[in-house]
Amino acid sequence: MNLAVVEQIAKAVLYEGYMLYPYRPSSVKNQQRWNFGVLVPQSYSEAQKGSEAWTMQTECLVQGSSMTGIEVRVRFLQLVSRTVGQLNLPMSELSPGEVPEFHLVEKLAVKDRVYQPWQEAIEREVILPVYNVEALGYRLVPDAFVFPAETQFEYLRESGGQIVAVIVRERKSLSGAVEILSERVGDGLFKISVRILNTTPFEGANAARRDDALLSSMASTHTVLGVQDGRFVSLLAPPEPISELAASCKNLGTWPVLVGEEGQCDTLLSSPIILYDYPQIAPESAGDLFDGTEIDEILSLRIMTLTDDEKLEMSQSDERARAMLERTETMPVEQLMKLHGVLRGLRPLKEDTQ
Repeated sequence: MNLAVVEQIAKAVLYEGYMLYPYRPSSVKNQQRWNFGVLVPQSYSEAQKGSEAWTMQTECLVQGSSMTGIEVRVRFLQLVSRTVGQLNLPMSELSPGEVPEFHLVEKLAVKDRVYQPWQEAIEREVILPVYNVEALGYRLVPDAFVFPAETQFEYLRESGGQIVAVIVRERKSLSGAVEILSERVGDGLFKISVRILNTTPFEGANAARRDDALLSSMASTHTVLGVQDGRFVSLLAPPEPISELAASCKNLGTWPVLVGEEGQCDTLLSSPIILYDYPQIAPESAGDLFDGTEIDEILSLRIMTLTDDEKLEMSQSDERARAMLERTETMPVEQLMKLHGVLRGLRPLKEDTQ
């Protein structure tokens, strides 16, 4: 598995839609986030009659032998609830482990910065051992994983040095499983199935709001597969003799494509957004914009036209948004011009031989 090549693409998939232009929490399209690759708890999915998925399935074809091995990595974002509390009584210092009394607020200004509740995210990765393709045909027990709950407190001091507020970041326990199966479908040809399940217990699913369920969900879920002593078959352009087998692969909530250098067939990215084989990040791109690929110029220009108040709200909502704003506002003119009018894939026309 060529992780160095796939990392940039996988990272872009992971944060696609993390925040959308105009990158402000008050924007309607940023008030209902996490719309790509979301796997909610099973009980909540059933309460929504399946309109919210709790499983994701990738199927692909591998050409190989009894010696062929399969690597699988599942990656997703786990949501973190960020709330803001104002201390009932300001304090100079806190003892280790001490949590002072506070009350939650919708917005609070401390040292010329405004803090407000938000949903942040941390990256998660589940790495499975290398499995032999023939041995996979006899596996019955899925690989289970658990990420425990955790609460963190960040205390804020006013100009005089007293602690006046606290940011509370809370993430819930998250559990899931990965099922991998292999089926021989031809001479030296195997169909590989990878199924991801969100098995997190979730009480009160019938009355729960989506925002509550999201805290027990996996967001931007995608799978990276590697093959040893074998090669993946492109599902977008399979060889004609096995095109029907390629068409029979059932992918649910995901889109598997080859990644790496053109012609490489050892790594597959199964993405919740539609891609083509061998996708690439434009070399002119200066960093994440979270709102689509190959449109860096227009998004950068739109960020520059935001009002001062809009930029202030954007910068105070999220550290990733703050970094994006700073990067855009300090972008050299030369870098901006590189985003304009780029042409790729040009080749000379064939001469008429007649």
